[in-house]
Amino acid sequence: MAVLKRYVLRLFISIKYITANVVDRNNGSIVATASTVEHALKSSFECGRTCNAKAAAVVGEVLAMRLKVEGLEDGAGRGIHVDVGKEIERKGLQSQTKVWGVVNAMRNSGVKLVLEDGDEDGGGTSRREL
Repeated sequence: MAVLKRYVLRLFISIKYITANVVDRNNGSIVATASTVEHALKSSFECGRTCNAKAAAVVGEVLAMRLKVEGLEDGAGRGIHVDVGKEIERKGLQSQTKVWGVVNAMRNSGVKLVLEDGDEDGGGTSRREL
């Protein structure tokens, strides 16, 4: 039986770094990742600030590019699921702009995202716009 929400965006935000992963829930593997820990990204930020909204947007753009290379920008036809409310709740309100920075950068780069409204039964997905 296939999982309805096959591809899911997971964010890890610390004081210093931002990491975004797209996880295939069918087998638990990470299909694409981007992080400010990467030397190529870290060196491109002004003043070495690797954990702000601008850095989050760059992480989102790089992740979108890597998803396109893998052919998964549309999440195999179903989209990539992200529960923004849950991500903000886990990371705290001070990380709200970083979470939205990643999400908006991915959406603007052409990745099909399905923004969840928090239901766990799979039937309550909706698209929310800023």
